[in-house]
Amino acid sequence: MPTLIVLIVVGFLAQLVDGALGMAYGATSSTLLLTAGLSPATASASVHLAELGTTAASGVSHWRFGNIDWRTVRRIGIPGAIGAFLGAVVLSSISADLARPWMAGVLLAIGVYIICRFTLFDTPRPRGRRYVRGRYLAPLGLGAGFIDSTGGGGWGPVATPTILATGKYEPRKVIGSVDTSEFLVALAASIGFLVSLGSQGIAWTYVAALLVGGVAAAPLAAWLVRHVTPSLLGASVGGLILITNSRTIFDAYDVAGSIRTPVYAALSAVWIVAVAVVVRRQRRKGEPLLNRGLPAQQAA
Repeated sequence: MPTLIVLIVVGFLAQLVDGALGMAYGATSSTLLLTAGLSPATASASVHLAELGTTAASGVSHWRFGNIDWRTVRRIGIPGAIGAFLGAVVLSSISADLARPWMAGVLLAIGVYIICRFTLFDTPRPRGRRYVRGRYLAPLGLGAGFIDSTGGGGWGPVATPTILATGKYEPRKVIGSVDTSEFLVALAASIGFLVSLGSQGIAWTYVAALLVGGVAAAPLAAWLVRHVTPSLLGASVGGLILITNSRTIFDAYDVAGSIRTPVYAALSAVWIVAVAVVVRRQRRKGEPLLNRGLPAQQAA
């Protein structure tokens, strides 16, 4: 019972972060399940089955708060589902450990770019075409879906910062669209794992606990991303990417704790400073950090 309560809390917090920042549900949940002794395939399968409920609840919540661009959902979600199914089949037979350090390095670089862009250059405004072309989103979705299945998470960390970097949408639209399209990814991955592992390869009790916590957090997360200013969300996304992927790289190369601790401290300091810079800039401009009760056009 204590383990299930912990999983419910983890599911709540993971979905709160994922729904507000567009990433980290899978990474957070999978890490705990691996720590509990589950195999990578079983952990990823269990998380993706739980995500069927959490992503559906998150999508409905984001839709109600006007955080979704449906064209982006279609163009990234369908290729993402294909990649997720293939990744589930692959993970069921081989390990993806060799690919993780390289991808974590790419994401680390994207995190640096995102946190610098939102901190040093203010919020990027939509420019030019108000959508990202399908020929750009399709390969992004395919790759992100594959990584999400093989790594137990990764849809948000790959898709969210990459679309943010285009400057076509404000962060809340990116986050809402990525979270909503993740339902297709979770569905395809779940089918792939069930086909490859069978139902006996799933930790159903853990799935239920994660699902309860995640569904409870979805409306609150959607409200948060709707009302927090884009610059603050962007700085938060960048800091999260830096810390999450530095940990992945350290784990891949068995870096000692004596090195990890000061690096984590430095990255945390960078994250705090970035958020502080955004807060200070908003106050200088006389703009609130929370958009209280504004209609969708103004809050964007």
